[in-house]
Amino acid sequence: MALQIVQFPCLTDNYGYLVRDEASGLVATIDTPDAAAILTELDRRGWRLDFIFNTHWHPDHAGGNAVLKDRTACLIVGPQEVTRIAPLDRPVSGGDEVRLGQTVFSVIDVGGHTLQHIAYYDADDNMAFVGDSVFPLGCGRMFEGQPQQMWASLMRLAALPEDTLLYSAHEYAAGNARFALSVDSSPALKRRADAVFAARARGEPTTPSTVAEEKAANPFLRAPLLAEGLGLAGRPDYEVFAALRAAKDEFRG
Repeated sequence: MALQIVQFPCLTDNYGYLVRDEASGLVATIDTPDAAAILTELDRRGWRLDFIFNTHWHPDHAGGNAVLKDRTACLIVGPQEVTRIAPLDRPVSGGDEVRLGQTVFSVIDVGGHTLQHIAYYDADDNMAFVGDSVFPLGCGRMFEGQPQQMWASLMRLAALPEDTLLYSAHEYAAGNARFALSVDSSPALKRRADAVFAARARGEPTTPSTVAEEKAANPFLRAPLLAEGLGLAGRPDYEVFAALRAAKDEFRG
């Protein structure tokens, strides 16, 4: 593997990610949920921060930009919306490429949670950093986007190779599993939910997951297959997705 990944919990339920291109030694953080925690992880390994790769503008993803920029003089890459709260050196959007040494990330438009949300996909290493677009057995709440936009974003991620690792930004899997079980009775979901509950009982993270795992059990990616049970047979896929997302927003299980 050309890319070394350090994953660590921070804030209440975020994950921080440091990624290091082994050929060049260049280091990036995927988002900046907690500047102090990121600096601690860098110091622990004797690494210097060269880049910030933001996925979207929310404070638990870009709130540490200014501090890290001041402390490390790193370059900040992300969607233009990040400038709402933080400095940005290079705006990028879907279809662009971002290089970390010899590692090339394709930028994927995954708008919906926020309008300009992006993911960073490293095809050579079979991994994508997806922020708040998709989670194990779940997806991000639509704070800014519309259902048709969010559904299209999820389908872009679902179209990646099935062994692609999806690194999500939060630990939401147990709650997602409880909701999923309320709308889907598939054996694949039951097996996946049991694995999620067991992992959390052991204090283990549930991310990364794979594209194949999410396509098999995530109700938001399976929306068309759940349409009849939701009383939405014949409706456009994005409308079925919207109904599921609205149900999840109200779910208290």
